[in-house]
Amino acid sequence: YRAMIAYIKGTIAYKSPTFVIVETAGIGYHVNISLHTYTIIQKMEQVQLLTHLLIKEDSHTLYGFSDEPERKLFLQLISVSGVGATTAQIILSAMSPDEVRAAIIGEQEASFSKVKGIGLKTAKRIILDLKDKVVKDGGTIAELPLGGNIADNKTREDALSALMALGYQRIPAQKALNAALKTDPTITKVDDLIRNALRLLA
Repeated sequence: YRAMIAYIKGTIAYKSPTFVIVETAGIGYHVNISLHTYTIIQKMEQVQLLTHLLIKEDSHTLYGFSDEPERKLFLQLISVSGVGATTAQIILSAMSPDEVRAAIIGEQEASFSKVKGIGLKTAKRIILDLKDKVVKDGGTIAELPLGGNIADNKTREDALSALMALGYQRIPAQKALNAALKTDPTITKVDDLIRNALRLLA
């Protein structure tokens, strides 16, 4: 795989669960990220993200990843007919890369059909197209443990703006966040809250 921009290294000028702005050599790059990457970089000020530049007629969009296995999985997902970059970003936010690989290898269509924008047909296509590739790649990545508390309302606000950035309407997103917090009042991390809400929104 040859990328026009292989990685970006610099200072995080702005950070949210769906994108970061990385400043390098006086330029701020808007980089879309998954919740998986956000979880890993949320305590960092300096960052190096592997990237994929998606070029369309009307836009150039940069996607960033904390590690090569996630970038590879993203590229595999967008190679599937009917799965665009935004859908791949949502898949990698609703599920960790390990969960995505496990769902593909275990042929668990239901895991994918819980994700916004993915019907049973697309879920089957993802599994059919990628199972052999994922099995061949093998290996899994360990999740990095991250602690830390955030004020409840800040967590909720960040989670809401992330869900809206992923294409959900404000009211259903708020309802899902309320339900997620009711189910597990101990949630303090914004990524956990978003993940739980995404499961309820599906």
